[in-house]
Amino acid sequence: MPVPVPRQRAVPAAECGPAQVSAVALPEEAHRDTAALGAALTVLLVEDDPSGALVPELRDSAGRPIRVRTARNLTEAGRLLTPDVHCILLDLALPAAGCTDTEDGAELAVLRQVLELAPRHAVIALTASGDAERGAEAVRVGAQDYLFRDELDSRLLSRAIRYAVERKRSDTAERRLAEGRLRAQENRRLERGLLPTPLLEGAALRFAARYRPGRSRALLGGDFYDAVRTPDGTVHAMIGDVCGHGPDEAALGVELRIAWRALTLAGLCGDELLGTLQEVLEHERSDDEIFATLCTVDIAPDGRRAGLCLAGHPAPLLIRPGAAPVPRLLPFDNNGPALGLLPGARWPRTQVELGAEWSLMLYTDGLIEGRTSPGGPRLGQDGMVDMIHRQLSEGLRGEDLLRAAVSEVRHLNGDELTDDVAVVLLDRVA
Repeated sequence: MPVPVPRQRAVPAAECGPAQVSAVALPEEAHRDTAALGAALTVLLVEDDPSGALVPELRDSAGRPIRVRTARNLTEAGRLLTPDVHCILLDLALPAAGCTDTEDGAELAVLRQVLELAPRHAVIALTASGDAERGAEAVRVGAQDYLFRDELDSRLLSRAIRYAVERKRSDTAERRLAEGRLRAQENRRLERGLLPTPLLEGAALRFAARYRPGRSRALLGGDFYDAVRTPDGTVHAMIGDVCGHGPDEAALGVELRIAWRALTLAGLCGDELLGTLQEVLEHERSDDEIFATLCTVDIAPDGRRAGLCLAGHPAPLLIRPGAAPVPRLLPFDNNGPALGLLPGARWPRTQVELGAEWSLMLYTDGLIEGRTSPGGPRLGQDGMVDMIHRQLSEGLRGEDLLRAAVSEVRHLNGDELTDDVAVVLLDRVA
């Protein structure tokens, strides 16, 4: 990567005349970086009378000749502006195409046309002797530097060209970095807005969730979850996992979550709901091999029983209250296939007795597929049950329990988990 020119060591061209250009020269690190490019610099001189510019013989910091091409107008400049050109020397006296001297902004119109023609190239403006104001204005418009065309010498011009090239590279790198940061901020705002807000008003349940995408620096992965309460008092909750954890999988997960909420609020449940979700997945997925696992529960208004549907997904964990709460996995004998695998598949609904007080934990396989040590066996469901049992005995509940579970799984794995992790906890206290 080119070495940026430190601002405190350079005198801005807009604040100095050509006699001071030597003070704007590159630091030695930048000189070496330019020489390390492996090829001599190439300059395009745009001047209607190139011989009048008296461009002397130029050499780069390694002593190699700087190649100079000449163009008498912008049409010729466009033909000569090949990728190996590093810098443009532009005579500001050159008439601009399609612009008269009486028009507003005509004084620097040719510069604006060159900047539009060559947005990635460094530009040095050549102006008449003593016309520092025009040169400074050229820098404000977008040129990297300006020089008096009748006071050029080899050393001054060579150093100015090297400085302009490095300053352009530095400015371009800073602009790309800023654009990247803006895109990242926009993506984070978008992803944060796509995370669900459970609709549980009126429900005698406490809701908690933890979400950690496996994608580096992302907020959203292929895992998804949601919970809503329908007008009859039934609480519906679900958690799912689209295979993979990239941006496409994240987008598909959001679509499935939104579809689940809409279908649930419309009154669908169990096999009918999962069959419709499979149709959505088949229409929206980018590849026929993409599938999604899903776990749905519908908790009766009295909170004592629930219907459970599993589509290739691990069974939830039920925790009973007591002096020593013992978690156990709900039945998974009726586990149907993942969505998107078998056309016309069915997903049986299992009735589960919950009791008066309970906690129900739904999770994705990212929580159980981490290693118990670097290179060791996977945690698995049995290991997860033991871990949750121990954390419950330590008095952890709600958000604290989920936070500790995800943190310990990451610690056992010895590194960041590569898969997405989502965990949902529903608590009912009589």
